[in-house]
Amino acid sequence: MKHLRLFSIILLVAAFASCSEEALEKSPTTAVSGTSMFETASAALVPLNGIYAAMHKPGWTAGTNSPHNWIVRANWLAADLMGDDMIIFTRGSGYFWRDHTYTQKERWTTTDRQYSVWKENYTFIANANYIIAAEETMGGPTADVNYVIGQAYAIRAFSYFQLARWFSRTYKGHESDPCVPIYTEPSVAGTEGKPRSSVGEVYNLIVSDLEKAISLLDKAYPHTHISHLDYYSVNGLRAQVALEMNDWAKAAECAHIARSQTKIGEGSDLTDGMNQTTYKNVMWGMVITVDKIHFQRNLFAHMDQGTNRGYTTAYGARDPKYCTPWLYSKMGENDIRRAWWTRVSNKTTQSRIEGGVGYWQDKFRYKDPTTFMGDYIFMRHEEMLLIEAEALCRQGKDDQARTLLMELMAKRDPDYTCNKTGTALGALTTDLTGSLLEEIILQKRIELWGEIGRVFEIKRLKQGFYRDASQGFEARAISAVMSNTQNPETYAWVQPIPKSEFDGNAALDLTKDQNPMGDGI
Repeated sequence: MKHLRLFSIILLVAAFASCSEEALEKSPTTAVSGTSMFETASAALVPLNGIYAAMHKPGWTAGTNSPHNWIVRANWLAADLMGDDMIIFTRGSGYFWRDHTYTQKERWTTTDRQYSVWKENYTFIANANYIIAAEETMGGPTADVNYVIGQAYAIRAFSYFQLARWFSRTYKGHESDPCVPIYTEPSVAGTEGKPRSSVGEVYNLIVSDLEKAISLLDKAYPHTHISHLDYYSVNGLRAQVALEMNDWAKAAECAHIARSQTKIGEGSDLTDGMNQTTYKNVMWGMVITVDKIHFQRNLFAHMDQGTNRGYTTAYGARDPKYCTPWLYSKMGENDIRRAWWTRVSNKTTQSRIEGGVGYWQDKFRYKDPTTFMGDYIFMRHEEMLLIEAEALCRQGKDDQARTLLMELMAKRDPDYTCNKTGTALGALTTDLTGSLLEEIILQKRIELWGEIGRVFEIKRLKQGFYRDASQGFEARAISAVMSNTQNPETYAWVQPIPKSEFDGNAALDLTKDQNPMGDGI
């Protein structure tokens, strides 16, 4: 494209010979200039499935950057490693190291994190726009058309939400700040680039798209594949966005609807490695098959340290991820989630952790290490329950919030009790106030560790954090953030727009439209 080069407006049509859900596989290779291929809902399922396939397919960047740029789950892992609860103990081969040490911004001229997040989400948006453009002319049963169009609106909203979280500060208090350009029409070669819209404008579109999706998606329509967004998982997206916008009533309402078809996970749902979309608590996820996996470019290669099961992985064993001792200590002795981390001691590499003890992650493991297999979970019941609990607490409905929290914790720790009230939060994430809201958020930190991008939560909650050597953070990971993560208004959590977008979009001025490269405070 002339001005939107990063969008890669290469529709995901010709790469998919079959529109069956099991055919979600290759990357886009052929451009389509119009909407003729979307004359029927069944035909539109082909590019729709292509978008979902691209959400977990590696290959968006090349060379040394590719092993840590495998789309949605990679970006969320990067956001976890920018936070306060997850540690990379050593630099290893450097994957995710720049995210963890806040040196990623200097990569804005390359094809690293900023490029990958920008390119993939705008590609999803561009392809969703083509499907949405066929809304009035698409043939087929109305229910089938609504199923396809509703998902396209949801995908566009999801993608703009990801972009907003990476390239702007949080919604509340920053509604007038610059966010990202908005495109709602099909794009072709020569389409003019657009300037940045405000945070408020982007969130207005996200809300509008999600509401439209909810109105189109019939709760009774068969959920044909777990990778597809349906009425319930779209309500889950709506709950996430409402929470970001401090719309507590809407967050509680949509989270309650979203989780109504699933149950709290227990037993093998939790302890088998978080690697199967068949668990009863999974609402949305990606089924990974042998032909869709790469031995190094996947979640489990970077997470599964494998030594407890007698094998070593492509990367996870050499550069394991850890839970901080601080967070681990907040679980009761009989909390089943303690099984997610393995206590290791008396190792040279552990010497800088207080007491010589660290907690290797064991939460994410291969389903089959011989084939590098494991499904990706994008949304599960417990997240929605905790969103609902927080939203109720924010409205002063402490009794209802505690009831929900106890419903979860009854499946986690038989000794757990909670009589807390109130919504006080500390300035830093480790400044404990003893409030009910803080307890809900603490349990969310434990329950969803490594799943939803912790730094997004920190931004939303307007807290700061401080990394400490006694918790096991490597010196470079501490020095990089000591001065820029204690202030919730920092731009340390806001990524620069990739250089390629400025090169290809005449509506953007590098001197005026770029995010601060430093703290920006």
